Amino acid sequence: MSIMPRQARLDALGTLHHVMIRGIEGTDIFCDDEDRGDFTSRISALVERTGTRIVAWAFMTNHVHLLLFSGRSGLSSFMRSLLTGYAIRFNRRHQRTGHLFQNRYKSIICEEDVYLLQLIRYIHLNPLRAKIVKTIEELDRYRWCGHRVLVGKEKNDWLDTEYVLRQFGRDKGKAIVAYRKFLQEGIQEGHRPDLVGGGLIRSLGGWSQVLSLKGKSEKIEYDSRILGGGDFVRKILTDADKKLERQLQYRRRKETVDDVIERICKKHGIKEAELREGGKRREVTKVRREIAYYLGREMGVTMAEIARNVGVGTSAVVMALKQKEAEE
Repeated sequence: MSIMPRQARLDALGTLHHVMIRGIEGTDIFCDDEDRGDFTSRISALVERTGTRIVAWAFMTNHVHLLLFSGRSGLSSFMRSLLTGYAIRFNRRHQRTGHLFQNRYKSIICEEDVYLLQLIRYIHLNPLRAKIVKTIEELDRYRWCGHRVLVGKEKNDWLDTEYVLRQFGRDKGKAIVAYRKFLQEGIQEGHRPDLVGGGLIRSLGGWSQVLSLKGKSEKIEYDSRILGGGDFVRKILTDADKKLERQLQYRRRKETVDDVIERICKKHGIKEAELREGGKRREVTKVRREIAYYLGREMGVTMAEIARNVGVGTSAVVMALKQKEAEE
């Protein structure tokens, strides 16, 4: 079995992402408030479990905006858990089949110092631009947007309200007033294409495509993008280049998943069968962590493929990676 480097988003802890989720071919992803409530419940549970920090959000009928700092498990793991579970329940509840979401969600890596407040404002004004509400006062009462939480009209345990308001002042009351004024000033801006695409770097299918664009003026159909100044873009590309090169080096060794498992088990005196059958002895668990870390971080193997080969579920692999990283 040959190994290809994982075509994943740059997913480092604490990276700021603007995430957009759309229904396939414009399909509604929310039919009523029960659907919206289910989606928020799933976000709440995942935020607590993964350490992801949400700083802005808005639900439309057929799409969602999230602004978040990725947690230890990364953006991909967070989004996979959120969207897969929701789509299964939605299809069952509404007696439909097939895909609910349009391809992969779109995420843009953003330069925090420059774009954080602009993105918070842009996302929270979505219901107003879409004419779901007509005024700021109505937006204050709109349940499915982080703005209502920030101005104190509703409590929410998964929006990082304190962090956002701290950008506007130390006193909470004064910060809310300043935030609301800032939001109102953005109404006249209307749609901001620069905040939902950037256009500095576009890629299709992962960072290998990002790297292929270096030094070229062409733009291709996008998946992941970068929103930031030249220095920020260069840093992202450099980090991606190092990661991709490391994974390509391991690929050139032509070592398969089976080879890695055999080598590491042999080194620690663990039987492969016990590992693959889900053995829970401390020694086996420790070896499983080492294998998961090597396959995931060094060779770029997906969490699902690692799980299939080491005898546990995907969530257990994510946990093993967290524990291994904590040891580093």
